[in-house]
Amino acid sequence: MYPNELILTGDGSHSLLSRQFQVEYHSVHGAIQESRHVFIDAGLAPLLKQGVAEIRILEMGFGTGLNALLVRLLARQYPTVRFHYETYEQFPIAVSEVAALNYPVVLEADTQVFFGLHDCGWGVLHQLDHNFAFRKNQADFLIQAERPYPASFFDLVFYDAFAPRSQPELWTAAAMVVNWEALRLGGVLVTYCAKGQFKRDLKTVGFTVEGVPGPPGKREMTKATKQ
Repeated sequence: MYPNELILTGDGSHSLLSRQFQVEYHSVHGAIQESRHVFIDAGLAPLLKQGVAEIRILEMGFGTGLNALLVRLLARQYPTVRFHYETYEQFPIAVSEVAALNYPVVLEADTQVFFGLHDCGWGVLHQLDHNFAFRKNQADFLIQAERPYPASFFDLVFYDAFAPRSQPELWTAAAMVVNWEALRLGGVLVTYCAKGQFKRDLKTVGFTVEGVPGPPGKREMTKATKQ
């Protein structure tokens, strides 16, 4: 276990600096504002506007649990929409690190809504709310045997692995094939990364790639659609 350093980001919310990978879990310009911009506004919000009855989300990189927390809170505003949230994390953060994060305070949320995401067991599908099912996997996303879901199951991928310089194996064309196979036709992948080689690999796999404005401090992010 590598201890992580608690840091305060530009919007007043916490992030962690990974000692193992020497990179921040979220943007230093604002952890919450980055997650909202990249994953909620660019990824989830368009689906909600379509009035769908169910949304299935696959996340690569559970990390601090911030993305899952934002979705769980949003699910409470859409009680008639069923949310299925599946996430992968090979290197879970420590209980003490979870307790130090200020997301419930900044978001004015019940602490158990956040801690419940971290406290529940791994590898089991939990019905945490009447419309929010959640499973976290401490497993290798790239190994087929570690993927307990059918092909073309998900509507949306939150791709939130550490940057290519820290986890290059998770940004290859082969890794993007995993996402392609997980998504339904018309499904969308969103990520903060906008590197040229990454976008070329997405196109090689078959995605239609769109560069969209990034969160504060970052010029561009990536949105890719399976068509």
